[in-house]
Amino acid sequence: MTETAAPRSEPANHVQIWAQSVAEVLGQITGSPLPCVVLTEIPGEPPPEPGDLWITCASSGGLRGEMSLRIPAAAGLRLAQMFMSEPAAPEAEITSEHREAVIELWRQVAGVVATALKPNWGEVQLRLDPAAAAPSWPASSTTWLRAGEDPATAVLVEVQLSAALMAVLRAGTTENATAPTLASVPSSPEPGNAKLDLLMDVELALTLRFGSRRLLLREVLDLNPGAVVDLDRKVAEPIDVLLDGRLVARGEVVVMDGNYGVRVTEVAPAAV
Repeated sequence: MTETAAPRSEPANHVQIWAQSVAEVLGQITGSPLPCVVLTEIPGEPPPEPGDLWITCASSGGLRGEMSLRIPAAAGLRLAQMFMSEPAAPEAEITSEHREAVIELWRQVAGVVATALKPNWGEVQLRLDPAAAAPSWPASSTTWLRAGEDPATAVLVEVQLSAALMAVLRAGTTENATAPTLASVPSSPEPGNAKLDLLMDVELALTLRFGSRRLLLREVLDLNPGAVVDLDRKVAEPIDVLLDGRLVARGEVVVMDGNYGVRVTEVAPAAV
């Protein structure tokens, strides 16, 4: 497998903005330029491991959707050492302080990204939170950020974009690429339908949420086969219907031909 640069499209441009912001922030921290490139494939792609650090990024405002970052343990340790001005020590054990430093580093990167997105997307809010594992939604795009010139010592970060974010980015690409001048805009009885048609073939992940429960880490470690976790929802209450992680409706569970289903009883307002 050889390194392959990401194709030039609006989703790729979005990831490129993140790469440039990573280079800018790390350059300010280390005091020397640290290039960061976007790759679709890399040799020796690190597989997911228990020690990986997962970070979710939810976009709201002018650009809506979700993004996930998977930072392998070795890459997370190196980023933390850069951020905390510690000497490079690959053999060191990553601590909770290191993980918090990595999260803070990416929040600073997100601040630079939000500023870079403003000319094309207006005000964009980016919320970054640590996650215990991969996101519940399937990735519609997966690329890699490589910070550093030497592939042997470079920091690798996996970037996944949700279908919702990809749809918005693609729609923005088509609109910007085909937008005519004011003088040449033809009259159209239904201008919104053309934009909506662009999104009709986008696949979105539908999830049913029966409830939730916050657990302490010690409680999670005590889980074993047969353990019962109480949720915050009663049996008679409707369940949530999530589309790509966003609440769109509520309903009741039904069984159809041996499979679970949901009968929608309430559609969530557009603001939700």
